[in-house]
Amino acid sequence: MTMFAGLLIGLLYHQIDSGWSVPRAEPDLASLPVPDPYARSRESMEILRRQEGAPPSALPTERTGAPAVPVDASFQVIDGDTFRHGGETIRIADIDTPETHPSRCAREAELGARATARLEALLGGGGFELRPIGRDEDRYGRKLRIVERDGRSLGEILVAEGLARPWEGRRRSWCG
Repeated sequence: MTMFAGLLIGLLYHQIDSGWSVPRAEPDLASLPVPDPYARSRESMEILRRQEGAPPSALPTERTGAPAVPVDASFQVIDGDTFRHGGETIRIADIDTPETHPSRCAREAELGARATARLEALLGGGGFELRPIGRDEDRYGRKLRIVERDGRSLGEILVAEGLARPWEGRRRSWCG
């Protein structure tokens, strides 16, 4: 009897070690809500707007105060989130795109080239606005701006097309 119990316990441990598990139902992914990648940014801006005594430099500029860029304005796209316009280098503040100078893997190089070409097409598609954010420049001296057309961020378009990510405060790898 003791030998039978030992055999049963050994068999049970073997099943657990070999990955034996209870089958589970797969979740219906279509019914899961899709999170808004810009929700936290909008919440942060709203909190800043409501804070009493917040310094003016910390408050996002309203759309109506942003200078409009005419349709025939010249620009030079550097990569998927950076371009030159009016003697200044503009870094699109609400996104992160794959690096092209240099890219770290073939996937990043391919996505970076596509993001660069798409940004050029978006900027060339009509007038746009450069909306300042709370911080004027990044550590490289590039002007940090949200680029909009008809109230919609061009960065959001790049995110929706899979060519960019919402800016999370730091860059992440596009390789792997």
